[in-house]
This record gives sequence, structure tokens and C-alpha cells, in this order.
Amino acid sequence: MTKGSARNIFIGGTVVAMAIFLVMTYLSHVSYPVRTHPENITEEVAWGKKVWEKHACIDCHTLLGEGAYYAPELGNVVARRGVEGVRNILTIASKQGWGVDRKMPQFDLSKHDVDSLVEFFVWINEVDTNDWPPNIEG
Repeated sequence: MTKGSARNIFIGGTVVAMAIFLVMTYLSHVSYPVRTHPENITEEVAWGKKVWEKHACIDCHTLLGEGAYYAPELGNVVARRGVEGVRNILTIASKQGWGVDRKMPQFDLSKHDVDSLVEFFVWINEVDTNDWPPNIEG
């Protein structure tokens, strides 16, 4: 192989890889509104996200596969536990913690914070992730 042909293969491969990357990036961005339903983000959902961030829940929990793997995935917790189940767990946990071996700390969440977190989890549960992460209760 000559120097010129090696250079041409490198440049051609770079151009093809860049084109594939740009097309996939474009297709991803076009699909975001269909997958995430941003029109469903209310004040409650936004406040729930702020509560999530304020208490650094991602330090223990995963959300859509991102975060620590110490505590359960919460991206599909509404599908697994139901709205009232999630609300009950958060209400109890905010006053006295939750769990036996791996105990969730007591955060003293207000009713508004709990309701907002539940709304945030309802919205996250509706995000189309192509069934990722694979998470089954128990």
C-alpha cells in the first residue's frame, strides 16, 4: 500500500464515519419529542426533578439506567409499584427512612415535594426507552 492510498483510505473512512455520526445524531434529535413527550412536563414535574436533584437521589438510585446501582431503578417504578405505592413509600421514607439492609435516608419531604416526585416519576415512566434498562421487580 502506498502512502497516497493509505491517506485516501483514512480520509474516506473519516468522511463515512462522520456522515454516519451526523445522520444518527439528527435522527436521535428528531425522535426526542416523540419519545419524551415534552408537552407533558408540568410545573409539578419540573419541581419533582428539582427535588430529585436537591436530594441527590442519583447517588443511590438509577434513572433510565444512569446513576448508582445501590438502590432500585426508578425510571419504571410507577409501572412496578403504581402511583399510590410510590406515594406511600416516599411519604414513609420522608418521615422515617425506608428499607432494612439498604436504608433510604430521612429527607423530611413536604407533601408538595412527594406529589411532585410522583409526577416526575409518572412522566419518566412514559419516556420511550425501548425497554431499557431491563428491570423487573424483585
